[in-house]
Amino acid sequence: MPDEHRPYRPHQPPPRRSRLTRRGRLALLFGALLGIGLATLVTGPLLPEEEPPEKPRRLLIPEGWRAAQVYAAVDRELRLPAGTTKAAVATTALDLPAEAKGNPEGYLFPATYPVTKESTPASLLSFMVRTAHQKLATKPVADGAKAHGMTPYQTATLASVIEAEADGPADMGKVSRVVHNRLAKSMPLQMDSTINYALGRNTVDTTLGDTRIDHPFNTYARQGLPPTPIDSPGLRALAAAVAPTPGDWLFFVTVRPGDTRFSETYEEHKKHVAEFNRLRAAAGPPAKAAAAK
Repeated sequence: MPDEHRPYRPHQPPPRRSRLTRRGRLALLFGALLGIGLATLVTGPLLPEEEPPEKPRRLLIPEGWRAAQVYAAVDRELRLPAGTTKAAVATTALDLPAEAKGNPEGYLFPATYPVTKESTPASLLSFMVRTAHQKLATKPVADGAKAHGMTPYQTATLASVIEAEADGPADMGKVSRVVHNRLAKSMPLQMDSTINYALGRNTVDTTLGDTRIDHPFNTYARQGLPPTPIDSPGLRALAAAVAPTPGDWLFFVTVRPGDTRFSETYEEHKKHVAEFNRLRAAAGPPAKAAAAK
């Protein structure tokens, strides 16, 4: 029996749950995929991309190069105006010995150096000088220099002459012995390589007039080592400088490539020089007679 005090409410069926048609489900899925794609397009470019590591280029400094050649090579590698690296020497705090007086000749060690976009003339020159100190400090070189009473700078200077004069590594020890023997006898070194350095050239022909030039690097006229190194000596030349081959030689001349004649007497040496001059003359101009040292 109905309660007279309860308000009358007609019967209401439970609400029906809405159902997606197949077409509706496909539309919803497509919309979701489209939303993900747009999100990728929007956020993708905003993510930082990692750059691949830079592969360093290589700068080769060969044994026997002079400082001027090293400067030019650095300018070319870094695509800088000619003279930039040479000018940088004055403003770069290179770790040079006091004897060098700011001149890095002989301390631009020959090796292969990495070059990147961060490289500068100052960084490369500093790297070369540090490498030279490391090589001069190796135990055989350092101990040998002390045994001969030579400073590292004198060792680099002597090694630079050996590097320039020796026809190859096999002759370095003998060339070193000639230098040591001449120094011991207070004889001028009479090295054509120092004349070439003074005149800014490279030649195997030295005239009598060349030997008379008034120049600090004229070792025909002045005794002792040249005032500075004359090139960048390698480790083999440094080793030869402090460990010369035993012998009594005072003279040598490279008659032809691979044929260097070492002599104890001047008479024997003159015969070898005469053969050198004959071969040079037979080769035709611009041969010049070599001076007998």
